[in-house]
Amino acid sequence: MRVEPRPIEDYGLLGDTRTAALVSSDGAIDWLCAPRFDSPPVFGRLVGGHAAGTFQAGPAEPAAVLTRHYLPHTATLQTTWQVGGGRLTLTEGMVAEVAGRLLPATVLVRRLSAEGRAVEARIDFDPRRGEQHAAPRVRRRSGDLLCEWGSLALSLSCEPDLDVEPGRPTLIRITPGRPVTLVLSVAQREPVIHVPPATAWHLLDEDGRRWQAWVEEIDERLPFRDVAIRSLLTLKLLTYSPSGAPVAAPTTSLPEHLGGGRNWDYRFAWPRDASIGIAAFLGVGKVDEARRFLGWLLHAGRLQRPRLGVLLTLDGRQAPRERELEGWPGYAQSAPVRVGNGAAEQHQLDGYGWVVDAAWVLVQNGHHLYGETWRMVCGYADLVARRWQEPDAGIWELRAAAAHHVHSKVMGWLALDRALRIAETHRASVRRLRRWRSARDAIADDVRTRGYDPATGTYTSAYGSRDLDAALLILPVIGIEDTDSPRTAGTIAAIRADLTAGGPLLYRYPPGRDGLVGAEGAFLPCSFWLVQALAHTGRRLEALGLFEALLDRASPLGLLAEEMDPATGAHLGNYPQALTHATLVSAALALKDTAPET
Repeated sequence: MRVEPRPIEDYGLLGDTRTAALVSSDGAIDWLCAPRFDSPPVFGRLVGGHAAGTFQAGPAEPAAVLTRHYLPHTATLQTTWQVGGGRLTLTEGMVAEVAGRLLPATVLVRRLSAEGRAVEARIDFDPRRGEQHAAPRVRRRSGDLLCEWGSLALSLSCEPDLDVEPGRPTLIRITPGRPVTLVLSVAQREPVIHVPPATAWHLLDEDGRRWQAWVEEIDERLPFRDVAIRSLLTLKLLTYSPSGAPVAAPTTSLPEHLGGGRNWDYRFAWPRDASIGIAAFLGVGKVDEARRFLGWLLHAGRLQRPRLGVLLTLDGRQAPRERELEGWPGYAQSAPVRVGNGAAEQHQLDGYGWVVDAAWVLVQNGHHLYGETWRMVCGYADLVARRWQEPDAGIWELRAAAAHHVHSKVMGWLALDRALRIAETHRASVRRLRRWRSARDAIADDVRTRGYDPATGTYTSAYGSRDLDAALLILPVIGIEDTDSPRTAGTIAAIRADLTAGGPLLYRYPPGRDGLVGAEGAFLPCSFWLVQALAHTGRRLEALGLFEALLDRASPLGLLAEEMDPATGAHLGNYPQALTHATLVSAALALKDTAPET
């Protein structure tokens, strides 16, 4: 039984666009919520300790990993261990496309195969459910192992048949040419559907070909194309397909500081982060993803409109209140473990800018907004015009008094500027346009007067403050300042110098200024924003070098968390994080857009 937790970056992601699993290099699925991203976990050892359950399939004894990779341009993960004179390989994935067939919504397929000689393997299937780690009611039906908790059921089928019992490790012998296939399916308030292992294996292979076909449409000229594709696939896996909601991360409470209390639930959709992801999809020609997001947003939070919720559930409802789970030890004893998110009640002006800009990018690419979508965008612009002079919580969701955050004002300017651009091809009244234009120009004047510190030659984090904010690295991208403006250059230089965490890493704001106990790591999206900023201000070679240095910090599987420990390079925070992967793609697109003509 494993005692020390695996490093966060050791985990691979399996997903089906409805939920996701994190699997370690020893073949243990230590996180899987069922049936959705935001459901309680059925395997929760990652933050719940041994009692929260796991599903391991791998060598019976510690073994060296020979190779670990995703099959090219798919979501299927393959791990090979050296075991004595033989090799053991685990090939696993989840089936994303189940529509139109009699299949469970979740089908997890795991196959163990041996080469060289027979190898001893271990299956440890120990599902638990809910805050109290409830053991299931267990029965067998036609050879399948059924684990039930009220309306939720897991079904495990094996080929060849194995005598697997929940909570009791099973040792098996894998011989060359005779693989063992395990299939886990999930049923919630519906009949349990048996999926023969041979059929499930075929479905996984079909799924891989669909992912490869999706990837083929991505521009061959995209710099670091394979790296960007892994990020785009990750973003797809983190999109809840029944509604189109992009989830910020599949996990809760992975710590921003080991042993500390900076542990938050990210299994919700942040319209701001999602909009950055949508811009990334549009940048590689994936229009359907943008349409689906705007369609979700149109129906999400409808009762709050024109107010845009900071974060919403996968169904577009207000997130549940934040609370702590009693008795959950947390990852590496980093407690508390939380569900829900208290940031849901905040007012964040910047979110409107990101969303309206995503709509503008869609229009810019030649696509007209549906009438109801344009009305939604108009409502957001109207709210910004009315409320931009109010303080807000800012992009970093500081749990402190509201302030006049410069980044928030800048993004308010962006919302109005992009709404005005969209209005050139969409209907809007003269009075409304006049109001938007007046507010946009007033924001620009206010920011340039009150948000800039002449003594240091840089924009600051908030009016009256001399602190810096790495979110302002987006200045050369949005257009409120010219890319060759001394103010833009001064802000980039100051952030790079004063918020450095060493190497390519940046802090998002001066450490220790957020009112929370304990330190936090470098914030990875900020480093990718710096790549964009350098590329757009004529420093492409510097941007290229920084981008390559950041890629060296990714996990062996190309995945990235929210933060990183500058001293050790360990990943911190929820993982993999959609915002980090979206900004990686945006940085690659900036390198493409600024590449010299050939």
